[in-house]
Amino acid sequence: MDGQRKHRQILGVNFYAGDVHGAVERVCQGGLLVVPAAPALKDLGENAPYREALLNADVAITDSAFMVMIWNLLERDSVQRVSGLEYLRALLQMEEVRTPGNTFWIMAGATSSRRNLDWLRAQGIEVPEDCVWEARQYGAEIDDPELVDAIERRRPKHVVVTLGGGTQERLGLYLKRRLNYLPGIHCIGAAIAFLSGDQVRIPAWADRLYLGWLFRCASAPTRYVPRYWSARKLLPLMVRYRSELPASRAAGNKAA
Repeated sequence: MDGQRKHRQILGVNFYAGDVHGAVERVCQGGLLVVPAAPALKDLGENAPYREALLNADVAITDSAFMVMIWNLLERDSVQRVSGLEYLRALLQMEEVRTPGNTFWIMAGATSSRRNLDWLRAQGIEVPEDCVWEARQYGAEIDDPELVDAIERRRPKHVVVTLGGGTQERLGLYLKRRLNYLPGIHCIGAAIAFLSGDQVRIPAWADRLYLGWLFRCASAPTRYVPRYWSARKLLPLMVRYRSELPASRAAGNKAA
């Protein structure tokens, strides 16, 4: 596959369409990785900060099975899905990521941090205390100079962001623009929670069969069923715009 065919312009976003190892190798050189999910992608025309983050990412992987299926049907293409879970598994095989002090982890809170760190330790990955950051609740505008200072003091080669979709992409772009150097910024969201037990565990086979959403819905239906049901709006958006960026309908900056 040549360089051009390793990317697809979908809804104006430059998606990486190669294999997972190529994506990992690219971001390990420095840059911002995002993992857009269908429930957030449907708001590209309305959510200006999220839209900006995706357009300024260095790598966007095809985590959304729904998006991939729609695209392949519309374009008679054969783009393969690369999930955030698959990406994280490959990333954690890298020796430079496993080396203590080389990777800075941004966690969603104290409970998530404890579970995720316990799981990482069980995989033989020790994370120093000063390489863990419990994120604050970010609003429409992200401004966190203390986080920037903490990363710049340690200068890790990798920053892994484990926050929710719609927030983590904006934080990733904020760090890319504010840090005085460019590490690999991996916005992998809930992927580690599926492994650590912080959220429902998703087996590799279920991820390969595009069934991760079903496991999440079964684990917390009131939380996830409305979210995934709303993703149906991605279909008419893709039918209308395909490779083009949806027209902006944002009246202002809205956080996801």
